Amino acid sequence: MGDKKTLVVLSGAGISAESGISTFRDGGGLWEQHRIEDVATFEAWQRNRKLVLEFYNQRRKQLHEVEPNAAHYELARLEQFFNVQIITQNVDDLHERAGSTNVLHLHGELKKARSTVDDNLVFDIDGWELKEGMLCPKGSQLRPHIVWFGEAVPMIEPAARLCAQADYFIVVGTSLAVYPAAGLVHYVPPQVPKFVVDPNDVRADVQNVTYIKAAASEGMRKVAEIIC
Repeated sequence: MGDKKTLVVLSGAGISAESGISTFRDGGGLWEQHRIEDVATFEAWQRNRKLVLEFYNQRRKQLHEVEPNAAHYELARLEQFFNVQIITQNVDDLHERAGSTNVLHLHGELKKARSTVDDNLVFDIDGWELKEGMLCPKGSQLRPHIVWFGEAVPMIEPAARLCAQADYFIVVGTSLAVYPAAGLVHYVPPQVPKFVVDPNDVRADVQNVTYIKAAASEGMRKVAEIIC
């Protein structure tokens, strides 16, 4: 086990899209027909808590209805050959459900809630509904365990440390347009082989990159053929 090379993966919305999870960047800045500012900021939470809770309840309900796809399963399979460390911008649990054992969530987790007065109090949500009146042990309303726009990304430093240890690095399902996550590629050592899987023309300002212009499932199959 100890002699396996480390494969670090940065995954984004494109990998979940193949499972049927909608991505807001595909809809002109709308996310399930809502403006980002109305459902995914702390200001929105203060302004209309009921709407924010309902929005994430619907996303959670949708997550219960979808399954991992071939790209998720390919990444899980690669654990046979590599120490696979997944850094995901996604808040779903499809990587885990496919069998991946090391998943770092940059932007939080949809199936969890946390206290509004103590960020360290995080709880699993039973089912898909988080309702008004559901309180943490300190008496405050539970909020979605999501990093909203404008909030700090506490897991970015652990993610950067993982990138610095990579022997191989894969970007799949993300356009490298969302910071600070997009900056992680610069922590990967220059000599490390890098793969960018995306159906669109994406360019990373780093060395040793192989671009695979394909959707996530097809692209991950091609990467696996190269590195295994």
